[in-house]
Amino acid sequence: MPVSVVVGTQWGDEGKAKIIDLLAETHQVVARYQGGHNAGHTVVVGDQKYALQLVPSGVFYSHVTPVIGNGVVVDLPTLFNEIDTLESRGVSCARLRVSSLAHLIFPWHQSHDAISESGLGENKIGTTLKGIGPAYADKARRVGIRAGDVRDPQRFKNLVRERAIAEQKVLTALGGEQLDVDSIVEKFSHLGARLAPYVADTVNFLHDALDRKENLLLEGAQATFLDIDHGTYPFVTSSNPIAGGACAGSGLGPRDITRIVGIAKAYTTRVGSGPFPSELLGELGDKIVDIGHEFGTVTGRRRRPGWLDLVMLRHAVRLNSLTEIALTKLDVLDTFSTVRVCVGYELNGKEISGYPDDSQMLGQVVAKYVDIPGWNTSVRAIRNYKDLPKQSQQLIELVEKHVGVPVTMIGVGPERNECVVRK
Repeated sequence: MPVSVVVGTQWGDEGKAKIIDLLAETHQVVARYQGGHNAGHTVVVGDQKYALQLVPSGVFYSHVTPVIGNGVVVDLPTLFNEIDTLESRGVSCARLRVSSLAHLIFPWHQSHDAISESGLGENKIGTTLKGIGPAYADKARRVGIRAGDVRDPQRFKNLVRERAIAEQKVLTALGGEQLDVDSIVEKFSHLGARLAPYVADTVNFLHDALDRKENLLLEGAQATFLDIDHGTYPFVTSSNPIAGGACAGSGLGPRDITRIVGIAKAYTTRVGSGPFPSELLGELGDKIVDIGHEFGTVTGRRRRPGWLDLVMLRHAVRLNSLTEIALTKLDVLDTFSTVRVCVGYELNGKEISGYPDDSQMLGQVVAKYVDIPGWNTSVRAIRNYKDLPKQSQQLIELVEKHVGVPVTMIGVGPERNECVVRK
């Protein structure tokens, strides 16, 4: 039975949650493998909209066990706020498991984030200031506190106090605000006690599920070009959203994975700073933002819009070994008279092959486009590929030609059933 990975192929916000929600119906476990509460997933079920930050998207199915894997950094106030909100709306989180190996985020991480970002001036990365990067840094420095530590309440309390006192000295030296150590210890002792029932050995749990012939779905946050190694560094996240990160962040092995679905919007967006070859400014860009509701689920920040970029999508296919692509938000382009698609780059008047490995170079390339006539009709009611307007089929076939893998799912609206699935 397969292990499927769902990964964003652009700069995030591709509509992964919708596809994960669609796929979860045929899976028994849905696990997050990296990131934190700095990225949000939005799922629309009927007339209800749910915004998720940490809880895996499969939570809406009673047969699914949602798992927060070892590669995730967990902010406990956010997690329990999310759990309480879901429970109040009738969505049970009783099946949720949190890896004992997942690292926790504390107030000092957020303080470090704010100090670091403010010191960059005009060179700000555009971080969400959620403490994600500093938490991963502590993990790498081997001074982090993990979810499993809450199973020994006194030891957890001592660890929090020791780290808070140590970080107090560092933050004070950097000009940061004083930490209320006693308050932090009291708050996180309470949160730790609440977390304890959810903590599990998720690595063995996932392997046991495989032994039972269950289907597993692994979901990442952010996306390929925010990957700390392969993204537009330094305008990246602090972990590995690419499919390779799914193994390290879940404890499953590479040979366990049989399906890798790349999610791409029919256009492109990114949040924060960084190069963007197909960026679309002016009236047409505003139109995409307005129709697509392109504002961050977590931060509310306006996303920067642009045309679909097949150079970066082809590179995402390579980095992730994608077996297929789900193209989302096709309906956002319903009223455009012309739809442009970037099919190549030029640098200093010369065509370049491949996606540049240097962010500065990427910022200097000029996008080359193919224009496709708009279809000027709504696709939201369509469920069969043959019923899509010929112009939109032309767009999909252009994607397949350039990137070399099939487009198997096409999102035609925000709701979970508004999707064309190709057999």
